[in-house]
Parts: sequence; C-alpha cells; structure tokens
Amino acid sequence: MFVRTASAHCDTEDGPAVTDGRRALETGNVNIALKWVHQGDEEEVRDAFTRAVAVRDLSPETRDVADRCFLDVLIRVHRAGEGAGFDGIKPTGAHVPPQVVAADEALSLGRIDPLRGLVNDERWDELERTFDQAVALKGFDVDDLAAAREYMEAYVSFLEYAEGHDHDHEHAHAHLCGGSPGCGRTRWHPL
Repeated sequence: MFVRTASAHCDTEDGPAVTDGRRALETGNVNIALKWVHQGDEEEVRDAFTRAVAVRDLSPETRDVADRCFLDVLIRVHRAGEGAGFDGIKPTGAHVPPQVVAADEALSLGRIDPLRGLVNDERWDELERTFDQAVALKGFDVDDLAAAREYMEAYVSFLEYAEGHDHDHEHAHAHLCGGSPGCGRTRWHPL
C-alpha cells in the first residue's frame, strides 16, 4: 500500500481536510468535516467534534487544544480510510506538487486553466472530463453527506489524474465508499 501525494496534501495545516475541519468547528456543523471520512468511521469523528465543541469556549488555550484534538482525529481517521498511517498534521507550506496546487485552484475558480502547461496535452481530454465531473458535483448541500462524498470521489479522481496517477484512475472512485453495500463498487483504493 502506498499513499499518493494528491491525498497526502489533505494532512497539511493549509490543506482542504484541515480547512474543512476548522470550518466545521467555527460553524458548529460537523458535516463539513464528515465528507472526508467513510460513513462507517463517522462515529469517532462525531464524538471528537462533540467533545471539542463542548469545551472550546472555556478559554483560548482550551480552544486551541480542543481544536487540535479534533483535527488530529479527523485527519487520522481520514488517512486510515485511505490505508495510510498518520504521523501528525504537516505544517503550513509543506511541499505539495504544483499539479495538485493547480488542480485545487482550478476547482476553486471553476476553470481548468491553472493546469495548462502542467499536464501533458495527450492527457488533457480525460483531465477535462474529470474536472467537469468534479465541478458538476461541487455545489452539494453540506448536510447531504451522500452528495458530499460523491463530490469527494470526483475530487480525488481529478486530483489523482492531474498529478499523473491515471493508471489507477478507475479505482479512485472506491476511495470513499470502500465498496460499501449499495455503492456499486467492490474494491477499496488506498490513495
């Protein structure tokens, strides 16, 4: 098993999973963070969230500790769902390949342009297809975890393809469903 960089950027301080974890804490809505974990792993993350929210207003120091504990649980559970270990959240500015940075920017802007020159022309048609699929699913309701996880599957597929991991592209869709009953997929894909 190995972990690809596209998913590994999720464990950085400024990465998307940590950012969503912080947004969940600030808004009081755990669903913002739950899209990063399998349905079967929700309970542990929900429990950590509930504990953090219960004490984070006691003092600034308590808030820092509670938030860090929740974020560590979120990222550890997310990484375990990928078949990867967790050795702490990486600091802001940790190396992330330019294709991954550009892919995140492209999704944020709704335009694929940031990836021009970073992905070979012969791969561009498939890149656009995976981009279009992710963009089409991006407007999900944060409280609809099935839709959020469907977006996350498309997001991971797009980032992996942008980074050049197209040889396992079709298996990326099992990333969040893990082949659970009713998902139509049979294999867990460690990113």
